[in-house]
Amino acid sequence: MTSRSSADARRAASDAPLRSAIVGCGRIAERHARILASFPDVEVVGMVDSVAAVSEKFAAAHGGRPYTDLSDMVRTERPDLVAVCTPSGAHAAITLDLVRLGVANVVVEKPMALTVSDADAMVAACEEAGARLFVVKQNRYNRPVVKLREAVDSGRFGKLVLGAVRVRWCRRQDYYSQAAWRGTWAMDGGVFANQASHHIDLLVSLLGDVRSVSAFAATRLVDIEAEDTGVAILKFENGALGVIEATTAARPGNLEGSLSILGENGTVEVGGFALNEMAVWRFSDPRPEDETILEEYRTNPPDVYGFGHHELLRDVVDAIRADRHPAVDGREGRKSLEVIAAIYESIATGREIRLPFEQQASPLGKPSR
Repeated sequence: MTSRSSADARRAASDAPLRSAIVGCGRIAERHARILASFPDVEVVGMVDSVAAVSEKFAAAHGGRPYTDLSDMVRTERPDLVAVCTPSGAHAAITLDLVRLGVANVVVEKPMALTVSDADAMVAACEEAGARLFVVKQNRYNRPVVKLREAVDSGRFGKLVLGAVRVRWCRRQDYYSQAAWRGTWAMDGGVFANQASHHIDLLVSLLGDVRSVSAFAATRLVDIEAEDTGVAILKFENGALGVIEATTAARPGNLEGSLSILGENGTVEVGGFALNEMAVWRFSDPRPEDETILEEYRTNPPDVYGFGHHELLRDVVDAIRADRHPAVDGREGRKSLEVIAAIYESIATGREIRLPFEQQASPLGKPSR
């Protein structure tokens, strides 16, 4: 892939540290900043937030200089890599601005956008400019998930039958009240677009293209625009079915975030708190390694983010250094976004939605009336 300029290419290929910056200094930005600052071949040069005190606090804690204006930061710091950690509804506009300003590598937190049309605009702009677009799907790097993917890719399941996702987390009103954008249609969406988006990504990436979606949702225990609870049924092109159960109304606390794959020759469930614990590993053709897999992969992380951000960002830096294609680029990130958008279209219309489709009734990514 061709970088944005020869200067960027020389710097990425050299031993000089990659210059990185973060836009949006909120909760998830803490993780990006801490991990990027820990890499010996990365230098954190800028923190951007619309609130000066916030960017100043982040810069003091993690390095770099604070900014409130994106253009000023890019012109001054000339970053090789920028991580977009703003509310979801702002991802597309910021990505387009970064590409216009000449940034060669953009990392976007999940979901990459709230509408498929915005995602398409992001992909097109990056491809036209020769910029890389990385989409954060850190749970793909969890060790049990990697092992599960190996089994799927090797055909060990045989005919795939069913994939099931369960996200049973607790988010009380105080969580949503911390920021005005949380739970809104324009900037966030509900449990499907936010908390369950990684789980939906894994389901789609493991079982393949989705043919249609049917879904229902409710807002039961908090006062937000979007849903706190929902269920969806997916039909895959290969004939398999998918079930998504997602809620932030689990009480009194978080219960699980799990993924199960069932096939004619076996069943695997990755569970725990954050898709980091191998709960079931059963196949009709036992192999010697099967006896140790459950014990070896029983590792649960301390929080919902798991361990994958470190591996994902390390892969991002390595891809820039090697001038290679991202593991999860904009086109790959778009796949699960389209399914999420179809879920909301089905909820809004009460109909089964066949993919591809044009978003019409779904309120996701649209200002409130």
